[in-house]
Amino acid sequence: MADGKMTQAHIAETGASAFAVTIDVSGHRLVGDEPEGAGGGNLGPAPYDMLLAALGECTAMTVRWVARQKNWPVEKVEVELTHHKEKREGQRFPIDVFTKKVILHAPALTDEQRAKLIDAAGKCPVQRTLEGTPEIRTE
Repeated sequence: MADGKMTQAHIAETGASAFAVTIDVSGHRLVGDEPEGAGGGNLGPAPYDMLLAALGECTAMTVRWVARQKNWPVEKVEVELTHHKEKREGQRFPIDVFTKKVILHAPALTDEQRAKLIDAAGKCPVQRTLEGTPEIRTE
């Protein structure tokens, strides 16, 4: 990574369902699983649920960071997201389509400030990773 910071995670099956895992990352323990319809026990979010949540979390935090840097009056930031796979004409495999709706509780913002925050929402680091070409090495 350019900043030299490395994040590590450890994932281990729990046996609580066919796909249930514990996820240990940055001092936090989470549970992941597949829904019952996919053979899991629905004991936690599925992998794409986590990915969607990461995109939303990063978006909200990026908007908040910009608002704080500029000292703009934002009471609350909310992000609603969807994800689906879409088959496109002429493509062999479906593509992942994410939509984000940023809700700013900030009645005192100008239209220009609001537009700048929405622009910043599209530049959060997780979105940039998804839009980029990350390299994943499997050992």
